[in-house]
Amino acid sequence: MKTRVFGIAAISLALASGYAFAQSSTVNGAAGGAVTGAIVGGPVGAAVGGVAGAVVGTAIDPPPQRVVTYVQEQPIPDDTVVVRQKVVVGRTLPSSVVLTPVPHNRRYAYAVVNHERVIVEPRSRRVVEILE
Repeated sequence: MKTRVFGIAAISLALASGYAFAQSSTVNGAAGGAVTGAIVGGPVGAAVGGVAGAVVGTAIDPPPQRVVTYVQEQPIPDDTVVVRQKVVVGRTLPSSVVLTPVPHNRRYAYAVVNHERVIVEPRSRRVVEILE
């Protein structure tokens, strides 16, 4: 009985904080992680999922919409780079992938890998977003 009440309270708290701070990727990650963790592992899963979601939300901030729009408007070259590893948000791209800087926003660059547009942090080469 106590675990059920604790689980419901944890989920309610996580969801309420997510609505209150919707602009923060950390809170969204925490709320999403807590809900997923609660479904899978109950109250303990909610706590672990909330912490994990907050860490992931902090690590990966989505680029501004104008960066996304700029990258979407660029033509895909005929000779795109193909890599063996799956391109995933949070992973780094190999050094063989040429990054093109985004004008007016040095925080981001982009590349076309495996016929997909990818927005990257140029210093770390870490994938920030994959565009469909």
